[in-house]
Amino acid sequence: MSDQGADPGRTRLRRDGQQWNFDRAVKDTGRVFHFQHPGRRLPPSVKMHAMISKHVGKRGQALERIAKAEADAGHDLTAVEFYFDAAVAYANAQHTVFAINDEKKYLHGSVLRCYDEIRRLSPTRIEHLDIPWRDTVVSGNLHLAPVDEPAPLIFFIPGCDMTKEMVPHPLYNFATQRGMHLFVFDGPGQGESNLRGIKVTQDNYEDAASTALTELIARPDVDGDRVALYSLSFGSYWGARFAATDDRLAANALVWASICDKYHLFEEESPRYKQLFAFLTGLDTEAELDEFIDGMALDDLLPRISAPTLVTVGEYDPRSPVDEVYDLFDKIEAPAQLWVFADQHHGANIRASDANQWYADHHSTTADWLKERMSGKPIDAPGEALYIEPASVSPSDPQVSHRRQWFEG
Repeated sequence: MSDQGADPGRTRLRRDGQQWNFDRAVKDTGRVFHFQHPGRRLPPSVKMHAMISKHVGKRGQALERIAKAEADAGHDLTAVEFYFDAAVAYANAQHTVFAINDEKKYLHGSVLRCYDEIRRLSPTRIEHLDIPWRDTVVSGNLHLAPVDEPAPLIFFIPGCDMTKEMVPHPLYNFATQRGMHLFVFDGPGQGESNLRGIKVTQDNYEDAASTALTELIARPDVDGDRVALYSLSFGSYWGARFAATDDRLAANALVWASICDKYHLFEEESPRYKQLFAFLTGLDTEAELDEFIDGMALDDLLPRISAPTLVTVGEYDPRSPVDEVYDLFDKIEAPAQLWVFADQHHGANIRASDANQWYADHHSTTADWLKERMSGKPIDAPGEALYIEPASVSPSDPQVSHRRQWFEG
């Protein structure tokens, strides 16, 4: 954890004693998690976790400078590309600062500044929405499809290490290109909610999401009968809770499903996650945090999901043991389908490539699946798992294998 960004009174954790080994992994791999993937995501100048916010933030500054020059030259589309890259860099930099201090405010403010320029220059309409909730507000970006009639809407919940500015690429929008609006949410624990001091509780995410949904379906340009949920990574945990408690959703996607016992994520995965949630919850002691984590099971909520649901997972996702995913998937009583990506980890996709790229196919395949459900097309073989071999078969291929284990069939 960055000394620069740390709160002197922050919760001390058992896993903090692994910091020396975590720093070595950061230096050697250029990653803070998802160590199974090839390639670095951090600049070579980053030698330890504490250096990330500065060095990735400086990358954001350089990209923003290029974007401004292109905008000043009248090259609007090129400027949008560079402003988006800058916003993503700043968002990744601010995420490593686990305190609301001057550095985090500067970095997150830079995210918003760059995205304001994207909205100004974008060839499609993007609205920033502030939605009153409880005694504060929650925010989201609404990407509007270029259509004249009320259109279906995808409500997108990003991961716990993401902000609403990181998806989609503004020039390659997987929803609006298919005639659907896309709302990207900064719920409790994400983006602007963090800067407002909104702490994560056991059940406030789905409450905030339902409040946002009420405002969205009241809009004349949204078809309120065709709203689908797309939730990604840790967002799929919040998405499962949202889907189980709000029956206005017509279809759901829990992608890179993080629905398993949270012991795997907080005790076996990168130390980053438990350090992050100590900040997001604001709990005073590790004992309180452990009690919070113990209360995150979804066993009783998954049977309450009423709309058709897609679940996807990598066969060897360390946070989501596949046999546990099968047990939880079987608790979903609504029509459901499971995609298991063979030999892949967290971030699974058809190409079996680095899924952190903005054009990764999990966005497009999920959008197609949700659009078909909202159009009334039933799921083929509900309750079954599709076992998808890497970079060789699509879940839409009639020849895709219907099985749960590599040794079956």
